[in-house]
Amino acid sequence: MTSTHPPVLPVIMAGGSGTRLWPLSRAGYPKQFLVLSGNESLFQLAARRLAALASPEFDLAGPCIVGNDEHRFLVLDQLRETGLAPSSVLLEPLGRNTAPALTLAALAALEGGSDPVLVVTPADQTVTDGPAFTAALQQAVRIAAGGAITILGITPDRPETGYGYIRTAPEAGGGLAVAQFVEKPDLDTARRYLAEGGYYWNSGMFVLRASVWMDALQRFRPDIAEATRAAWAARKADGQFVRPGKAEFAAVPSESVDYAVMERCAGGELPLRMVALDAGWNDLGAWEAVWQVADKDEAGNAAVGDALIADSQNTLVHATSRLVGVVGLKDVVVVETADAVLVSDRARSQEVKQIVNRLGAEQRGEHALHRKVHRPWGWYDSIDNGPRHQVKRIMVKPGASLSLQMHHHRAEHWIVVSGTAEIVNGDKTILLTENQSTYIPLGQTHRLANPGKVPLEIIEVQSGSYLGEDDIVRFEDTYGRT
Repeated sequence: MTSTHPPVLPVIMAGGSGTRLWPLSRAGYPKQFLVLSGNESLFQLAARRLAALASPEFDLAGPCIVGNDEHRFLVLDQLRETGLAPSSVLLEPLGRNTAPALTLAALAALEGGSDPVLVVTPADQTVTDGPAFTAALQQAVRIAAGGAITILGITPDRPETGYGYIRTAPEAGGGLAVAQFVEKPDLDTARRYLAEGGYYWNSGMFVLRASVWMDALQRFRPDIAEATRAAWAARKADGQFVRPGKAEFAAVPSESVDYAVMERCAGGELPLRMVALDAGWNDLGAWEAVWQVADKDEAGNAAVGDALIADSQNTLVHATSRLVGVVGLKDVVVVETADAVLVSDRARSQEVKQIVNRLGAEQRGEHALHRKVHRPWGWYDSIDNGPRHQVKRIMVKPGASLSLQMHHHRAEHWIVVSGTAEIVNGDKTILLTENQSTYIPLGQTHRLANPGKVPLEIIEVQSGSYLGEDDIVRFEDTYGRT
């Protein structure tokens, strides 16, 4: 059947940092890539929801991902696990908020000469009613195909003060026009919105044609449009990755989609419509939201991981690496990771960003990375360290390899725990299997690779005067890090 609508391009905004879900979310592994329940991350769930748009009515392309350059391999790895192939992965060299990110996606979409409908969603939301979500998006695509900007508004079920609101006005034909965007209200105002009706939470999801976005941006914020075009013109392609010009993108003003365009359209400046979404939506902006969507016991307690809860109410315990026991708590959040623990009043969990800001100001490692650090070739877990030694557990994926490298200040001992290791050690190449080991002297050129079909795990013992990750001189690298 021939589609009666323009092509549809899902756009996933995956560049957020998710600081309010610290310590689980870190700058190097933000919340959209976390598995908070089940066995798929928020990013993977978002990709699957958009893939469900596929039907004979729409020519649906693979998703366009807009994300941070530092997370590029996380994006590809997690998409590979879902079996979904991206149409493009656009990598921002630094964050410039959602308006420039959407502009990059629109410019990429227009590159081939078509003008697809962009279905734009953040990567860090949850939805419990998939069919209702798909039906609402399909309705939005039909409206947007005619040239209107269409927003998904969430039907509120409580007087929420943590979201912005959309005030709507009925239209001829039964649709809803966006009359006004409203900032996050206080509790009394939120209760009034709920009682009056006609107010919806702003989901941050938009459906519009690529050309409509570019025209609106050129009208309201030509500085953003022109600066982003300059960055796009200076782009470079690297396999599946597309990088806008770094210096040019740094000159793009930072602004959100709402402030740059949407709020200026409300009230009739440009056609702005809303489709109501009642599908169990949550944006998981803080631990309070995670508690709201979690499965709970009869006392309102939610537990993830090895957690024991006694004589407590409405409490969330999230354990990742050890047993956590709590007694006598009410309305509290406890989150444990291998290197940090957060304890917070549940109602004040948004304020965890105060801790994150202090960690950043003090340049502490817990701000950006977990003890277990993911790399394109696998991961490493720093299991012990001292003044002149560090012990790591390292996993290398089948067929992957680390860079050919050397260190100025440390030597290393490698012990194979499982799998097969191919090791370049100076001018020799050797194969090691379980319980075999080798020694890499200080200053020796070396490389670790996994030639096998199963994951390789080794224990690495480093010793020397300086053990920082920046003591690496790379000579060859599969991942472009030389």
